Amino acid sequence: MGLDLNSDLGEGFGAWSMGEDAAMLDIVTSANIACGFHAGDPSIMRRTTAAAVEKGVRIGAHIGYRDLAGFGRRALAVAPADLRDETLYQIGALDAFARAAGDRVRYVKPHGALYHAAAADSTLADAVVSAVRDYDPALVLLGPAGTHLEKAAVAAGTQFASEGFADRAYTAQGGLVSRDTPGAVLNTDMALAQAVSLAETGTARVAGGGGSIAVSPDSICVHGDTPAAVEMAQRIRATLEDAGIAVASFT
Repeated sequence: MGLDLNSDLGEGFGAWSMGEDAAMLDIVTSANIACGFHAGDPSIMRRTTAAAVEKGVRIGAHIGYRDLAGFGRRALAVAPADLRDETLYQIGALDAFARAAGDRVRYVKPHGALYHAAAADSTLADAVVSAVRDYDPALVLLGPAGTHLEKAAVAAGTQFASEGFADRAYTAQGGLVSRDTPGAVLNTDMALAQAVSLAETGTARVAGGGGSIAVSPDSICVHGDTPAAVEMAQRIRATLEDAGIAVASFT
């Protein structure tokens, strides 16, 4: 079985662009595409899904809070029932463009503040999983292992894929160091070392030299908005393949 390499793409809005999506789609095996809530718009969603299909990259719905101004990285008080409906809405919107391009949404990954909130709160995790199952029980949920997201997926019979981050520092509790903290986003050399560790030993180093933690990912993420993201992803993929680790989608 291979190890997936994913990236968050389609995160521009209108005339504003973010990241080098076309270049990243030549490297990754799965694309988490913004669905218009934290980023993205219909035209960007169409272009990004079409490019992903053309290059044989699997499409995931990158759902988030309705927070374009904060890029979905601000914690919002959204009722579970509203979150369920907003999740279903986002999956359906992206899937329309994916199907128009000749494929479909294969998995769902929460973004930013929602990713962390649903991992920590069982009611939010249940809301996300409920929407995933309402749309298509065959969809896979991508998220952090050992959290309420995984527990909710397992309880509902939804396939779960665990994610590790090449470009983000980890806490001793297995979470990600806040982006407000210096060193939270790793440089290319550090990200490469972390990706190799994730792939070969299923572990990541704790920020500040506090040992290591178990992650054991099915997929490794390189954020599309990380500085030098394309070079980082290229080096990670080449290094993994040189080590005999197949890079392939989990869906």
